[in-house]
Amino acid sequence: MNIRHIAKQAGVSVATVSRVLNHPENVAPKTREKIEKIIAETEYTPNWFARGLNFNKTGTIGLMIPHILNSVHMEIAKGVEDVAHQKEYIALMCNVEHDAAKEKRYLDQLIKRRVDGIIFICSSLGKKDFQLVQEQKIPVVLIGEHKNSLGLHVVSIDCKQSAKKAVNHLLESGHEKIAMLYGTEPQIENEYKIAGYKQALKEAELPFVRDYLREVENTIEGGYLGAKKLAELADPPRAVFASSDYIAFGAMDAIKDKGLKIPDDMAVMGFDNVRMSNLVEPKLTTVEVPLHKMGVYGARLLFDIIEGEEEPETEPKTILLQSKLKIRKSSGHKERIGEMF
Repeated sequence: MNIRHIAKQAGVSVATVSRVLNHPENVAPKTREKIEKIIAETEYTPNWFARGLNFNKTGTIGLMIPHILNSVHMEIAKGVEDVAHQKEYIALMCNVEHDAAKEKRYLDQLIKRRVDGIIFICSSLGKKDFQLVQEQKIPVVLIGEHKNSLGLHVVSIDCKQSAKKAVNHLLESGHEKIAMLYGTEPQIENEYKIAGYKQALKEAELPFVRDYLREVENTIEGGYLGAKKLAELADPPRAVFASSDYIAFGAMDAIKDKGLKIPDDMAVMGFDNVRMSNLVEPKLTTVEVPLHKMGVYGARLLFDIIEGEEEPETEPKTILLQSKLKIRKSSGHKERIGEMF
Protein backbone atom coordinates (compact mmCIF):
# COMPACT_ATOMS: atom_id res chain seq x y z
CA MET A 1 0.00 0.00 0.00
CA ASN A 2 1.35 3.41 -0.99
CA ILE A 3 0.05 6.94 -1.40
CA ARG A 4 -1.18 6.25 -4.96
CA HIS A 5 -3.32 3.32 -3.74
CA ILE A 6 -4.80 5.55 -1.03
CA ALA A 7 -5.64 8.22 -3.64
CA LYS A 8 -7.25 5.70 -6.00
CA GLN A 9 -9.35 4.14 -3.24
CA ALA A 10 -10.51 7.57 -2.04
CA GLY A 11 -11.17 8.83 -5.56
CA VAL A 12 -8.88 11.82 -5.14
CA SER A 13 -5.52 12.94 -6.47
CA VAL A 14 -2.16 11.99 -4.95
CA ALA A 15 -1.67 15.69 -4.15
CA THR A 16 -4.84 15.70 -2.02
CA VAL A 17 -3.63 12.70 0.01
CA SER A 18 -0.27 14.44 0.43
CA ARG A 19 -2.02 17.54 1.77
CA VAL A 20 -3.93 15.44 4.29
CA LEU A 21 -0.62 14.01 5.52
CA ASN A 22 1.25 17.30 5.62
CA HIS A 23 -1.28 20.13 5.84
CA PRO A 24 -4.68 18.64 6.78
CA GLU A 25 -6.08 22.08 7.62
CA ASN A 26 -6.02 22.88 3.89
CA VAL A 27 -8.33 19.98 2.96
CA ALA A 28 -12.13 20.03 3.17
CA PRO A 29 -13.28 18.23 6.35
CA LYS A 30 -15.40 15.65 4.51
CA THR A 31 -12.59 14.72 2.10
CA ARG A 32 -10.03 14.69 4.90
CA GLU A 33 -12.13 12.36 7.05
CA LYS A 34 -12.61 9.97 4.12
CA ILE A 35 -8.88 9.79 3.43
CA GLU A 36 -7.95 9.48 7.12
CA LYS A 37 -10.43 6.59 7.48
CA ILE A 38 -8.82 4.70 4.57
CA ILE A 39 -5.34 5.35 6.01
CA ALA A 40 -6.46 3.96 9.37
CA GLU A 41 -8.16 0.89 7.85
CA THR A 42 -5.17 0.02 5.67
CA GLU A 43 -2.65 0.84 8.44
CA TYR A 44 -0.73 2.88 5.88
CA THR A 45 2.63 4.20 7.10
CA PRO A 46 3.98 7.23 5.20
CA ASN A 47 7.51 7.12 3.78
CA TRP A 48 8.90 9.86 5.99
CA PHE A 49 12.24 9.94 4.16
CA ALA A 50 10.50 10.58 0.83
CA ARG A 51 8.31 13.20 2.47
CA GLY A 52 11.46 14.86 3.78
CA LEU A 53 12.89 15.12 0.28
CA ASN A 54 9.75 16.95 -0.84
CA PHE A 55 10.29 19.57 1.86
CA ASN A 56 14.10 19.58 1.47
CA LYS A 57 14.38 18.18 5.02
CA THR A 58 14.88 14.61 6.22
CA GLY A 59 14.42 15.17 9.96
CA THR A 60 17.83 13.65 10.68
CA ILE A 61 21.26 14.91 11.67
CA GLY A 62 24.56 13.04 11.75
CA LEU A 63 26.67 12.82 14.91
CA MET A 64 30.28 11.63 14.64
CA ILE A 65 31.44 10.13 17.96
CA PRO A 66 35.19 9.39 18.45
CA HIS A 67 34.51 6.34 20.64
CA ILE A 68 31.17 5.18 21.95
CA LEU A 69 32.70 3.51 25.04
CA ASN A 70 34.20 6.79 26.25
CA SER A 71 31.77 8.42 28.69
CA VAL A 72 33.19 11.88 27.84
CA HIS A 73 31.97 11.56 24.26
CA MET A 74 28.65 10.07 25.32
CA GLU A 75 27.98 12.96 27.70
CA ILE A 76 28.44 15.36 24.78
CA ALA A 77 26.28 13.12 22.59
CA LYS A 78 23.55 13.20 25.25
CA GLY A 79 23.45 17.00 25.01
CA VAL A 80 23.12 16.82 21.22
CA GLU A 81 20.42 14.14 21.38
CA ASP A 82 18.43 16.10 23.98
CA VAL A 83 18.15 19.07 21.62
CA ALA A 84 17.47 16.84 18.59
CA HIS A 85 14.63 15.16 20.49
CA GLN A 86 13.10 18.55 21.36
CA LYS A 87 13.23 19.44 17.68
CA GLU A 88 11.64 16.07 16.79
CA TYR A 89 14.76 15.07 14.88
CA ILE A 90 16.65 11.78 14.88
CA ALA A 91 20.41 11.86 15.52
CA LEU A 92 22.26 9.17 13.55
CA MET A 93 25.23 8.33 15.78
CA CYS A 94 28.38 7.09 14.05
CA ASN A 95 31.09 5.46 16.20
CA VAL A 96 34.30 6.28 14.29
CA GLU A 97 36.79 4.89 16.88
CA HIS A 98 39.42 7.57 16.11
CA ASP A 99 39.74 6.07 12.61
CA ALA A 100 39.87 8.75 9.89
CA ALA A 101 39.09 6.22 7.13
CA LYS A 102 36.04 4.96 9.02
CA GLU A 103 34.92 8.53 9.68
CA LYS A 104 35.16 9.32 5.96
CA ARG A 105 33.03 6.28 5.10
CA TYR A 106 30.37 7.34 7.59
CA LEU A 107 30.51 10.89 6.21
CA ASP A 108 29.91 9.58 2.69
CA GLN A 109 26.86 7.64 3.92
CA LEU A 110 25.44 10.66 5.77
CA ILE A 111 25.79 12.81 2.66
CA LYS A 112 24.02 10.16 0.56
CA ARG A 113 21.21 10.06 3.11
CA ARG A 114 20.89 13.83 2.81
CA VAL A 115 21.00 14.53 6.54
CA ASP A 116 20.06 18.09 7.45
CA GLY A 117 23.32 18.75 9.33
CA ILE A 118 26.33 17.05 10.91
CA ILE A 119 28.05 17.48 14.28
CA PHE A 120 31.63 16.25 14.66
CA ILE A 121 33.10 15.56 18.11
CA CYS A 122 36.92 15.80 18.13
CA SER A 123 37.05 14.92 14.44
CA SER A 124 40.06 13.36 12.68
CA LEU A 125 39.05 14.70 9.27
CA GLY A 126 40.99 17.25 7.25
CA LYS A 127 40.11 20.56 5.64
CA LYS A 128 39.17 19.00 2.27
CA ASP A 129 36.68 16.64 3.95
CA PHE A 130 34.84 19.54 5.57
CA GLN A 131 34.88 21.48 2.31
CA LEU A 132 33.17 18.50 0.65
CA VAL A 133 30.33 18.69 3.18
CA GLN A 134 30.00 22.44 2.74
CA GLU A 135 29.80 22.02 -1.05
CA GLN A 136 26.76 19.81 -0.43
CA LYS A 137 25.16 22.70 1.49
CA ILE A 138 25.05 20.60 4.67
CA PRO A 139 25.57 22.66 7.86
CA VAL A 140 28.48 21.55 10.05
CA VAL A 141 29.37 22.19 13.69
CA LEU A 142 32.56 21.01 15.38
CA ILE A 143 32.67 20.21 19.10
CA GLY A 144 36.16 20.23 20.60
CA GLU A 145 39.49 21.65 19.48
CA HIS A 146 40.37 21.11 15.82
CA LYS A 147 43.29 22.30 13.67
CA ASN A 148 41.05 22.51 10.56
CA SER A 149 38.22 24.53 12.13
CA LEU A 150 38.77 27.68 10.05
CA GLY A 151 35.52 28.66 8.39
CA LEU A 152 33.42 26.32 10.57
CA HIS A 153 31.22 26.76 13.63
CA VAL A 154 32.98 25.47 16.77
CA VAL A 155 32.03 24.79 20.38
CA SER A 156 34.97 24.05 22.69
CA ILE A 157 36.88 24.94 25.83
CA ASP A 158 40.38 26.44 25.99
CA CYS A 159 42.40 23.27 26.61
CA LYS A 160 45.69 25.13 26.97
CA GLN A 161 44.42 27.48 29.68
CA SER A 162 42.53 24.66 31.40
CA ALA A 163 45.69 22.56 31.62
CA LYS A 164 47.68 25.54 32.85
CA LYS A 165 45.05 26.10 35.55
CA ALA A 166 45.35 22.46 36.63
CA VAL A 167 49.16 22.54 36.87
CA ASN A 168 49.06 25.87 38.72
CA HIS A 169 46.80 24.26 41.30
CA LEU A 170 49.37 21.51 41.87
CA LEU A 171 52.08 24.17 42.20
CA GLU A 172 49.99 26.12 44.70
CA SER A 173 49.49 22.89 46.66
CA GLY A 174 53.27 22.68 47.16
CA HIS A 175 54.28 20.34 44.34
CA GLU A 176 57.23 21.26 42.11
CA LYS A 177 58.18 17.96 40.48
CA ILE A 178 55.11 17.58 38.25
CA ALA A 179 54.83 14.98 35.49
CA MET A 180 52.22 14.77 32.74
CA LEU A 181 50.64 11.68 31.18
CA TYR A 182 48.81 12.50 27.98
CA GLY A 183 46.68 10.33 25.71
CA THR A 184 47.26 9.45 22.08
CA GLU A 185 43.80 10.82 21.26
CA PRO A 186 42.43 13.38 20.67
CA GLN A 187 45.74 14.64 19.30
CA ILE A 188 45.10 18.36 18.89
CA GLU A 189 43.51 18.77 22.34
CA ASN A 190 46.42 16.97 23.98
CA GLU A 191 48.88 19.21 22.14
CA TYR A 192 47.16 22.24 23.69
CA LYS A 193 47.18 20.61 27.13
CA ILE A 194 50.92 19.92 26.84
CA ALA A 195 51.45 23.57 25.90
CA GLY A 196 49.52 24.65 29.01
CA TYR A 197 51.56 22.26 31.19
CA LYS A 198 54.85 23.62 29.86
CA GLN A 199 53.74 27.23 30.17
CA ALA A 200 52.78 26.78 33.83
CA LEU A 201 56.21 25.32 34.60
CA LYS A 202 57.96 28.10 32.71
CA GLU A 203 56.07 30.86 34.49
CA ALA A 204 56.91 29.20 37.82
CA GLU A 205 60.58 29.16 36.71
CA LEU A 206 60.76 25.40 37.01
CA PRO A 207 62.69 23.20 34.56
CA PHE A 208 60.92 21.02 32.02
CA VAL A 209 62.01 17.42 32.64
CA ARG A 210 61.63 15.36 29.49
CA ASP A 211 61.22 12.09 31.42
CA TYR A 212 58.21 13.59 33.18
CA LEU A 213 56.23 13.94 29.94
CA ARG A 214 54.89 10.63 28.63
CA GLU A 215 52.41 9.61 25.96
CA VAL A 216 50.11 6.72 26.89
CA GLU A 217 46.91 5.12 25.64
CA ASN A 218 43.88 7.14 26.71
CA THR A 219 42.70 4.32 28.98
CA ILE A 220 42.96 3.21 32.59
CA GLU A 221 45.55 0.65 31.50
CA GLY A 222 47.56 3.34 29.73
CA GLY A 223 47.56 5.51 32.84
CA TYR A 224 48.65 2.56 34.97
CA LEU A 225 51.66 1.74 32.79
CA GLY A 226 52.66 5.39 32.47
CA ALA A 227 52.54 6.11 36.20
CA LYS A 228 54.39 2.88 36.96
CA LYS A 229 57.29 4.04 34.78
CA LEU A 230 57.25 7.47 36.42
CA ALA A 231 57.42 5.92 39.89
CA GLU A 232 60.43 3.83 38.84
CA LEU A 233 62.51 6.85 37.76
CA ALA A 234 65.64 7.60 39.79
CA ASP A 235 64.10 10.99 40.60
CA PRO A 236 60.33 10.37 40.44
CA PRO A 237 57.81 13.23 40.32
CA ARG A 238 55.73 14.22 43.31
CA ALA A 239 52.60 14.93 41.26
CA VAL A 240 51.01 13.68 38.05
CA PHE A 241 48.74 15.69 35.75
CA ALA A 242 46.73 13.39 33.46
CA SER A 243 45.10 14.58 30.24
CA SER A 244 41.97 12.55 31.06
CA ASP A 245 40.31 11.11 34.15
CA TYR A 246 40.68 7.59 32.73
CA ILE A 247 44.46 8.00 32.62
CA ALA A 248 44.33 9.46 36.14
CA PHE A 249 42.41 6.43 37.46
CA GLY A 250 45.07 4.11 36.09
CA ALA A 251 47.83 6.29 37.53
CA MET A 252 46.21 6.13 40.98
CA ASP A 253 46.13 2.33 40.85
CA ALA A 254 49.81 2.16 39.87
CA ILE A 255 50.85 4.56 42.64
CA LYS A 256 48.97 2.47 45.22
CA ASP A 257 50.47 -0.78 43.86
CA LYS A 258 53.92 0.75 44.37
CA GLY A 259 53.11 1.15 48.06
CA LEU A 260 52.87 4.93 47.77
CA LYS A 261 50.19 7.13 49.27
CA ILE A 262 48.06 9.65 47.38
CA PRO A 263 48.61 12.59 47.76
CA ASP A 264 51.36 12.34 50.42
CA ASP A 265 53.90 10.60 48.17
CA MET A 266 52.44 11.49 44.79
CA ALA A 267 49.47 13.73 43.99
CA VAL A 268 47.17 13.19 41.01
CA MET A 269 45.18 15.62 38.86
CA GLY A 270 42.71 14.53 36.15
CA PHE A 271 40.80 16.19 33.32
CA ASP A 272 37.06 16.03 32.36
CA ASN A 273 35.35 15.24 35.70
CA VAL A 274 33.63 12.03 34.60
CA ARG A 275 31.15 10.59 37.09
CA MET A 276 33.57 8.06 38.58
CA SER A 277 36.05 10.77 39.65
CA ASN A 278 34.00 11.39 42.78
CA LEU A 279 33.84 7.66 43.63
CA VAL A 280 37.52 6.63 43.63
CA GLU A 281 39.60 6.82 46.80
CA PRO A 282 40.94 9.38 47.35
CA LYS A 283 38.46 11.43 45.37
CA LEU A 284 40.06 12.79 42.20
CA THR A 285 40.87 16.47 41.76
CA THR A 286 40.15 17.25 38.14
CA VAL A 287 39.25 19.86 35.54
CA GLU A 288 35.48 19.94 35.11
CA VAL A 289 34.52 20.27 31.44
CA PRO A 290 30.87 21.22 30.67
CA LEU A 291 30.44 18.19 28.41
CA HIS A 292 26.64 18.07 28.25
CA LYS A 293 26.48 21.82 27.72
CA MET A 294 28.96 21.54 24.82
CA GLY A 295 26.58 19.09 23.14
CA VAL A 296 23.56 21.31 23.78
CA TYR A 297 25.26 24.45 22.44
CA GLY A 298 26.60 22.59 19.41
CA ALA A 299 23.15 21.21 18.55
CA ARG A 300 21.42 24.56 19.06
CA LEU A 301 23.94 26.22 16.77
CA LEU A 302 23.33 23.55 14.12
CA PHE A 303 19.54 23.89 14.32
CA ASP A 304 19.79 27.68 14.04
CA ILE A 305 21.26 27.08 10.58
CA ILE A 306 18.88 24.24 9.65
CA GLU A 307 15.81 26.26 10.62
CA GLY A 308 17.02 29.34 8.76
CA GLU A 309 17.57 31.51 11.84
CA GLU A 310 21.18 31.80 10.75
CA GLU A 311 22.42 31.63 7.18
CA PRO A 312 25.10 28.98 6.46
CA GLU A 313 27.24 31.65 4.79
CA THR A 314 27.37 33.90 7.86
CA GLU A 315 30.59 34.44 9.77
CA PRO A 316 31.45 31.20 11.62
CA LYS A 317 30.86 31.29 15.37
CA THR A 318 33.24 30.03 18.04
CA ILE A 319 31.57 29.36 21.38
CA LEU A 320 34.20 29.01 24.11
CA LEU A 321 32.82 27.49 27.32
CA GLN A 322 34.57 27.75 30.67
CA SER A 323 36.15 24.86 32.55
CA LYS A 324 36.69 24.89 36.31
CA LEU A 325 38.58 22.93 38.92
CA LYS A 326 36.91 20.30 41.05
CA ILE A 327 39.22 20.28 44.05
CA ARG A 328 39.24 17.03 46.00
CA LYS A 329 41.70 14.96 48.06
CA SER A 330 44.02 13.55 45.36
CA SER A 331 45.87 16.81 44.72
CA GLY A 332 46.97 17.36 48.32
CA HIS A 333 44.99 20.55 48.72
CA LYS A 334 45.22 21.56 52.39
CA GLU A 335 42.34 24.00 52.72
CA ARG A 336 39.14 22.00 53.22
CA ILE A 337 37.11 25.15 52.51
CA GLY A 338 38.30 24.95 48.91
CA GLU A 339 37.03 21.44 48.27
CA MET A 340 34.07 21.10 45.92
CA PHE A 341 32.36 17.75 45.62
